Amino acid sequence: MKNKKTNQELVTLILDLKKKSREQDSPIWRDVAMRLEAPLSRRAEVNLSKIERIAIPNQTILVPGKLLGAGEITKKVTIATYATSKSAVEKVKKAGGRVITLRELMDENPKGTNVVIVG
Repeated sequence: MKNKKTNQELVTLILDLKKKSREQDSPIWRDVAMRLEAPLSRRAEVNLSKIERIAIPNQTILVPGKLLGAGEITKKVTIATYATSKSAVEKVKKAGGRVITLRELMDENPKGTNVVIVG
């Protein structure tokens, strides 16, 4: 039996991601939708320390789950995520970067080009 999501906001986001994928012929949004459909226990949780290790300055990173504030970040990056901790947002802003929602990334970059998925 398939897991039924009860968070209506998440269900709507998943449907919108799939729709954007079809409209823009962009597989990245379908991939993210499938990851968000997974059970909560399998959803990505990424620490800033991991992003610091792999990111290039001014890169756009997508976390299909939650961004956590463990570690430090010194690079100016844009991080799009479904959920984030308060400390992670503060640290990213301090480094000159920004944290946005998946929906904001879809609006800013409909094709999903030059976006790196971490998690």
